[in-house]
Amino acid sequence: MTQAPTPTADTVRRLVRSLLKETLKASKEGKEGTAGKETANGTAGPDVRPVAEGREHTWWVGTRHVLRLAPDREASVRRRRELRLRDVVRPHVPVALPTSVAHGDWAPGLAYTLDTKLPGGTADEHDVSAVGEADLAGLLSGLRAVPVRQAETLGVPRTAPRSLEALRRMAVHAAERLAAADEFDAARLHQLTPPGAAQLATQPGAAVLTHHGLTGEHVVVSADGRVRGILDWTEAAIGDPAEDIAGLAVAVGSPAAVRAATLAGYGARPCLRGLWLARCDTVIRLTDHLEGRAPGSLPLLRTQLRRAWEPILLERVSEFKDDEAEP
Repeated sequence: MTQAPTPTADTVRRLVRSLLKETLKASKEGKEGTAGKETANGTAGPDVRPVAEGREHTWWVGTRHVLRLAPDREASVRRRRELRLRDVVRPHVPVALPTSVAHGDWAPGLAYTLDTKLPGGTADEHDVSAVGEADLAGLLSGLRAVPVRQAETLGVPRTAPRSLEALRRMAVHAAERLAAADEFDAARLHQLTPPGAAQLATQPGAAVLTHHGLTGEHVVVSADGRVRGILDWTEAAIGDPAEDIAGLAVAVGSPAAVRAATLAGYGARPCLRGLWLARCDTVIRLTDHLEGRAPGSLPLLRTQLRRAWEPILLERVSEFKDDEAEP
């Protein structure tokens, strides 16, 4: 397989210059816009910079746009599918999704999309308010309202629900190693027993469209705690709605995630399943990082662990009726 080129500031600047000639002209006339400052040789060029260290395939372009470059052909397929999926999802949800102003290939077979930047910070920077929880409820309700068949015609894949019992066993071993490192009280995982995990299995017909990549950096939050947008739909899948509840538990905390899911009409089973998926995942991820098997930010992983393990009112796994509604 041909090695994909590593994008540089010059690569990005040349690409954006070819796309945004009119914007560059406007910026010369003194308007603050997507890109434009005088370079050393006097030629107007876009102001570009990587979004974060180690994220060489995602670039800020001025103050209003973000350029995302697919690193390989598989990611290119997801990027192109995302463009169509966002248009399908947008009418169903109360929060903003990025809009593409240009897309194509930045290298042979490698896709790019130049998107509008959604205003606001992230859930890692701002707490979500009660009204923001209602925004998240609207997101979950909207995803459930998207016809599964329509999503499938776009190429959105189906994913099988994970085994909570298998995940529980992995988390128990990981928690013991975290306890030895004085990072976690392993006894907390005893709340989830094998029978409890079995009770929280998914029910037939529960699959819906899921974002499947909800993290703090993908949830756009304003300073007043409103959820203003959701980023990066490349991992979207048709599957277990508890995965998005789990993602929100890690992004905004378990109480807010469960309240949002309840407002969206989800019952105790998917809420508790999402809670425990998040709790097991965060224990495993922190252990993998501490033992050198996975990259990441140690402070962020600790924060995510804390969020997932925040107590909620609905803690005890109880008996569920076979006919309990699971949207």
